[in-house]
Amino acid sequence: MAFYNVNKDSLSPDKRPHYAFSLFSSSDIELNDCLTQTITPEDELMEKKDVMRCRMEAFITNLQGRIIKKLQTYEPEQKFLVDRWLRKEGGGGITCIIQDGQVFERGAVNISVVNGTLPKGAVAEMRARGKTTIPADKDLPFFACGISSVIHPRNPYVPTVHFNYRYFEVEVAPNKYEWWFGGGTDLTPYYLDEQDVKHFHQTLKNGCDKHDKSFYGRFKKWCDEYFVIKHRNECRGVGGIFFDDFDQPNQNKAFEFVKSCGNSVLPSFIPLVEKNMTKGYGYKEREWQLLRRGRYVEFNLVYDRGTKFGLLTPGAKIESILVSLPLTAKWSYKHEPEIGSEEHKLSQVLKNPKDWL
Repeated sequence: MAFYNVNKDSLSPDKRPHYAFSLFSSSDIELNDCLTQTITPEDELMEKKDVMRCRMEAFITNLQGRIIKKLQTYEPEQKFLVDRWLRKEGGGGITCIIQDGQVFERGAVNISVVNGTLPKGAVAEMRARGKTTIPADKDLPFFACGISSVIHPRNPYVPTVHFNYRYFEVEVAPNKYEWWFGGGTDLTPYYLDEQDVKHFHQTLKNGCDKHDKSFYGRFKKWCDEYFVIKHRNECRGVGGIFFDDFDQPNQNKAFEFVKSCGNSVLPSFIPLVEKNMTKGYGYKEREWQLLRRGRYVEFNLVYDRGTKFGLLTPGAKIESILVSLPLTAKWSYKHEPEIGSEEHKLSQVLKNPKDWL
């Protein structure tokens, strides 16, 4: 384990531009920002730079480093813990987490690079969602890598953000593979600022539009339908984009799209942090934040596909799977916000997803 810290300029008000952040660009194999040794040896990644599993691993490891370095600038007193771990069944991961920070009460940006034999429970789940070419009656070698993050800020006026981008391949016959990408980015505010939500969605749309003008609309709808707490009949947040089993039009172009999505995370979220992190709040706002976090926990433990897959995977690092949960949350019996209040305004939007753009 290691602690990582970057000391940069202090965040004086004149250094907090509202909605001004440039998109990153990166080549396929770029490791300048990695926080620690890569899971696959760096020489192997470079040697096999045309192999998708190596290209994706290099991208997510470098992206993780860029994101952590940026988030660390808001936490001069609290360092991110960097935990590189290996899995005896094959592969490993890098968990980066902060707890009890001044700006981020709990946040994690993790990568995993795993391989082995696909467990039967995971095969059944994949076949249930349409991957019927994956045999159900035999052990299958698989490879998966991805980056996953949930950031729970301390200030109730700063939204929680989640993102996950992943690559998966299964060897269904000797030297014959099924592969796909999946992921998304979504926002969970506690108080609704429509300009913030529009900025978030517009940034994601810009990343999508570089590849296909239909992507944002399709994947925004998918996100609205996926992040639903069914037993509450409400969405987890105000959406974003979400997709799975993505393999069109070909592997290279699918990868370029996923890179654009990953590179859109910071410019979609950081301006919301800088705008809202110093706003004053009191007991009422904190209590509402904790209640909404309780709903976040409900979705992640009951419905989230990534959580389920992680818990079904032999040798999974349980602590890294559950870092998506907030440090503190609350449940109150039959709580209903006062009609006309800011809390009620958010509740109505969560029950009726809207087109923000």
